[in-house]
Amino acid sequence: MTVTGSIGQRVTGTDDGSGGTGAVAAGPPVLYGREAELAAVSQLLWPAPEVPADGRVVCVAGGPGEGRSALLTRAARDFPGEAHVVGAPGRQVPWSGARALLAALAPSGAAGSRAARLARGPEGIAAALASLVPGRGPVLLCLDDFPLWDAHSRAAFTAHWRSPGPRRGARAAWLVASAPGRPLPVAGAAPLVRLPRLTRAGARALLDGASGDGTCPAVAERLLDEAAGHPGVLAEAVRRLPPEMLDGTVPAPGRLVDDGVLARVYAGLLGALPADGRRLLRVVAAVCAPAAGAPYRTEVGTALARARAQRVPVEALDGLVAAGLLDRRGDALAFTDPFLARAAGAAPAAGRPSGDGCRPVRADGAAAPPASPAPPTAHERHRADRLGPPPVVRARSGVARGRALLTRGFAALAGGPVMDAHEAFTQAAKVLRDREPAEAADARFLAMEAAWAAGDVEACLAALDLAPAAGGTERAFAEGLRAALTVRPDQARTPLSRVVAVGAARNEPRLLLRAGSAALVLGDVAAAARLHGRALARARAEQRASLLPRILEHLAYAELRAGRYARAGHAAGEGLRAARATGQLNSAAHQHAVLALVASVTGDGPSVTEHAERALAIGRPHGLTQAVTLAEWALARAELGGGLAAQAAARLAPLVRPGPHGGHFALRMLAVPCFVEAAVASGRAAEARAATEEYALWAGCGLDRPAPAQLARCRALLAPRGEETGRWFGEALRRHEDGGNDFERARTLFAYGTWLRRRRRPGEARGPLRDALVTFERASAEGWARQARAELRATGAAGGRPAEPSSLAGLTPQQQRIARLVAGGATNQEVAARLSLSPRTVDHHLRGVYARLQIRSRVELSALMAEAEARA
Repeated sequence: MTVTGSIGQRVTGTDDGSGGTGAVAAGPPVLYGREAELAAVSQLLWPAPEVPADGRVVCVAGGPGEGRSALLTRAARDFPGEAHVVGAPGRQVPWSGARALLAALAPSGAAGSRAARLARGPEGIAAALASLVPGRGPVLLCLDDFPLWDAHSRAAFTAHWRSPGPRRGARAAWLVASAPGRPLPVAGAAPLVRLPRLTRAGARALLDGASGDGTCPAVAERLLDEAAGHPGVLAEAVRRLPPEMLDGTVPAPGRLVDDGVLARVYAGLLGALPADGRRLLRVVAAVCAPAAGAPYRTEVGTALARARAQRVPVEALDGLVAAGLLDRRGDALAFTDPFLARAAGAAPAAGRPSGDGCRPVRADGAAAPPASPAPPTAHERHRADRLGPPPVVRARSGVARGRALLTRGFAALAGGPVMDAHEAFTQAAKVLRDREPAEAADARFLAMEAAWAAGDVEACLAALDLAPAAGGTERAFAEGLRAALTVRPDQARTPLSRVVAVGAARNEPRLLLRAGSAALVLGDVAAAARLHGRALARARAEQRASLLPRILEHLAYAELRAGRYARAGHAAGEGLRAARATGQLNSAAHQHAVLALVASVTGDGPSVTEHAERALAIGRPHGLTQAVTLAEWALARAELGGGLAAQAAARLAPLVRPGPHGGHFALRMLAVPCFVEAAVASGRAAEARAATEEYALWAGCGLDRPAPAQLARCRALLAPRGEETGRWFGEALRRHEDGGNDFERARTLFAYGTWLRRRRRPGEARGPLRDALVTFERASAEGWARQARAELRATGAAGGRPAEPSSLAGLTPQQQRIARLVAGGATNQEVAARLSLSPRTVDHHLRGVYARLQIRSRVELSALMAEAEARA
């Protein structure tokens, strides 16, 4: 039996772990805890003594430091015939691997050169082996680190193994080794022997062989626990500990298998990665959180956001997943090896060594001295990954391509044009449809979510129609949304109600989020807020940081629909912080829009402007129609609260208009009552009446509980006669009892009280105005509360707040209202439209205000009013 090394030299011992030539002891190598794997290899290669080698191929997979090379050497020594072990040549040039193997087989240099020429001919490796192997008995050829060989040699050997029928040179058997995740030849056709972690007994035997009998039992148990059966990690930890710590004379440190041990064992694996892949792996390791059953897990969005924040290219994620270093399922990302996660975050990766990239560990348990890294060759400096994706990515499967599209979609959904995300998710769903149905279903719903944010109904429907939905709640959710998007509320109610009921019994954040979305579509804002609150609690408990902005976004919207503006502002503020922390700009835009709406209710004009501008700055270029509509609505409400009805109506008119140039389809009807109020006050009654008739159809669908009451309020504002107006206000207040939105009820009370006062019925007006004021104050709606106090004072009642400075207190209630509106920037025409007066009457009152206050300009009036507000 003959064993040769990677350059054809004869060796008389075991492998050094690097795949190259190494001198070892004369006896057979010792394998601790690998008896089952060695027996499996022997049985596959040599099933019976009388059975010759017949060209069979057996693959071995083992990670850094797991004894893969030692197993090959031991199998070669046990083989009853000639055997050769050849590793990846140090100099990667075309055909270097094939030349090294053929030179090891050839009796002379001339024979080796002739065989190399035959290998490059039409018959390939078969002809080369036929010129060397016949007449010499069975031969075992062990190829270590085969994926690291040059591309020409890999292609030639793989074609030889995959060729059908009998092959020339068939008396050569093959044992091919690779690290997990690297592509193996004839995948699926050749048997594969994997090297698992050592059992406790095998690890203890390795520890005894590496350290002798002098190890303290307590230290030994700690080493076995921390190494977790990894032979290379265990041997390296023993090597680094001084003898006095091993025997217990000196106390051992808190962690025996520290990050330095792991960085040393995994240094070669990390060094073999491209620079961008190595940097991204460190970023993922930094954001991962250990969890039971899924060690070092995070979410794709969180990892990509951190990478973008550190300016690390995210395209390398595809290669890391394809190489098996990271495992991606849906939006979850996890390290396949927890030791690799610690090693990636512990130290920068070193240069690329030979072999499997780990510190060599001899099969007898002792650690070989570290090899000096060779300087990179010109070929290595001009690597293929500098010109494009590495071969493992170019050859990835359809599942990998689909997951790469998912990654691209998540990146665009977080901080890019949402229709780009829609396209990426759509393509991912098509690629994964027959391969990974569950991930394809997630991609469909993500595509629908992106199209929803863009306000594109047709794209939403196309995403839901990509493939037949799965059973259960996924199918119900898809059917319910289709019916809702095509305005078939009766057909949407049953499936969406089922989604809400089933989701309420689950604890998975994504299912709770989906159930909450279904509740919002149904108009059940109480259930939506409850479900999103539970989803938020679960996401926090599971440390799913990238999911928090989306949940808080939905929760804030549910609180807005319920009229609980303080809660909506709290959720949006927290969501904004979470979106910034995870780099999700699009979610931040939505949170800014919600905060602008809340500020328009509280009367904080500067905050409205600031948040709305930030939402529009992100939402317009990224196509976020939903966030843009909310921001514009907030600006219009602030203008309406400030007495600028004409400006508010002009801003709201495009938002309530149907068609592609209007507002978001899910918000258009919700903004109609605000538009009707502004349009009536600014003389655009015809437009208000048309919008009200369309709103009546929406209110009849039953998907918005406050809608019937708000419809009655709109009809009251548009009624031509006083008696009809009073009747519609009464109908609105009656319907508000079941509407579940106290703020909208207070707005109706305020409008009713204002109408009664203008009808010269101050006694009747005080009750509705007082009720409205109390609700506004309870909701922190200071802007609306200020108007309610002014109306109360106009009826002769106390406004509920301390008196203003003496100079302003001397004004009549009508003069005070005009002064406030003018100080807020309104023109005489806008004040007249707001108070239902003529511009001449407003001018008369304004002159009286100037005379009473002894001022001569609007600037002085604004300054005096600001001072009075501050003192109040």
